[in-house]
Amino acid sequence: MKKRATALCGAAAVLAGLMTAVPADANAGAATAPRTSQSAPAAKLTWKKCGTEDYPTLQCASLKVPLNHSNPHSKSITLALSRVPHTSKTYQGPLLVNPGGPGGSGLSLAGFVASSLPKEVAAQYDVIGFDPRGVGASKPALDCKPGHFAPVRPDSVPRTRALEKANLARAKAFAEACGKKYADVLPYIDTVSAVRDMDAIRRALGAKKINYFGYSYGTYLGAVYAKLYPERVRRLVLDSIVDPTGVWYDDNIDQDYAFDTRHKAFMAWVAKYNATYKLGTDPAKIEAKWYAMRAALAKKPADNTVGASELEDTFLPGGYYNGYWPYLAEAFAAYVNDKNDDPLVEAYQNFAAIDAAGDNGYSVYTAVECRDAPWPRDWNQWRHDNWKVHKKAPFMAWNNAWYNAPCAFWPTDSLDPVDVSNDSLPPALLFQATDDAATPYEGGVTVHHLLRGSSLVVEQGGGNHGITLGGNTCLDKHLATYLATGKVPRGDGEADAVCETLPDPEPLSAQEASSSRGATLHGMLGFRG
Repeated sequence: MKKRATALCGAAAVLAGLMTAVPADANAGAATAPRTSQSAPAAKLTWKKCGTEDYPTLQCASLKVPLNHSNPHSKSITLALSRVPHTSKTYQGPLLVNPGGPGGSGLSLAGFVASSLPKEVAAQYDVIGFDPRGVGASKPALDCKPGHFAPVRPDSVPRTRALEKANLARAKAFAEACGKKYADVLPYIDTVSAVRDMDAIRRALGAKKINYFGYSYGTYLGAVYAKLYPERVRRLVLDSIVDPTGVWYDDNIDQDYAFDTRHKAFMAWVAKYNATYKLGTDPAKIEAKWYAMRAALAKKPADNTVGASELEDTFLPGGYYNGYWPYLAEAFAAYVNDKNDDPLVEAYQNFAAIDAAGDNGYSVYTAVECRDAPWPRDWNQWRHDNWKVHKKAPFMAWNNAWYNAPCAFWPTDSLDPVDVSNDSLPPALLFQATDDAATPYEGGVTVHHLLRGSSLVVEQGGGNHGITLGGNTCLDKHLATYLATGKVPRGDGEADAVCETLPDPEPLSAQEASSSRGATLHGMLGFRG
């Protein structure tokens, strides 16, 4: 394949910033806070400089915590931490930040948040990033089956028994590999255990309370922390909110419908710029061309790299962030109009190809989601439910099903989901876009009702995932005010405040000179979470 120099190279740099026998105490992750007397003594953190060109004041440390918090003197694991220290005389304590996933690394997020907030606000906090247990620089870092997503995978839509068997074999093999490699660790890779790690971080920081700011899955992590330790929460910000009543099987099915709608929004955007992409002015006909491209790639993968499943992987990020649309549209148009698959392969390599960090992220994602809550163990239910979804929302129904399918065969049992309802918190600030596909709007409303006294800020018409610190000054003003003063907006309706969404992007020629801060954030957010 011939390589070409395009704006996709810039997109690649942006994305680089981006789930045997069970022990007898495998249920130790149940959602009850450990007694203070059982907590391990607070370790002292040693911070060392680890600044980067983008975040020169970043510092790093490590913290040992028990693998099993119910037995503080058992085997320990190591968490990797980062910090941008406060510089103001007015100090408001640590602000822990999490990018989502599960499986997302949070080390660089500390630098991003500290540099994106108004200086006078960021200066009042120690902004603390961390790699949750199993992730990134934390040890052990899970990698159940390296190369699990190596192309070309079987077509995700199991129209034949052979395709279904091939995809089932992949899912079973991944679950078995995790069980063999991490039999002693998997029972403790879950949200509640990660929450207890967060409280260990709080103790190590010497703080009576923490402030918390989480995106995507990080909203569930924060809500569970608040449930177990409500007296230790000072301020709580949740952006792009997981529906805690659907973790995780139902939430993933809800995603399928929302991503299909978002994919249609992308088709409408392409139709608007027919002068650039020459794919037509009728979104439905453009979508038909996309599915024709998918069918062609299922028969003949581009460069023996991008088949039907990889095509879905490539276009899925467009459901998270519309800033990717111009790059995806360029690749789509080149394939259809010019019979040139080079841009498509390049887009796959930049947006979807999974490296070692991706293998780690997927391993943790699977471990957490499969352990957190019950999943159907009868594949007939998966088959029935996903064909039902596919009939109405085909874009990612089966792709998402296979992504989560190891949970049907997971080698540990599952915990009960945490009821995050809470009337013991200070006012929490919630952000939600109305057209978010990864965490649909209804989840934000649900959590707003479950957290008494919370305030919901809605981005009307917004479809991006992770909406604060991405250039919307209305949203960011509410965030800055809350972190500075603790004040939240109050309204009479379902939402306490409404902000208009930012305009959709324009084709590359008009976009290349624009800021990439929003794209940088989306490179950090954990997809699927």
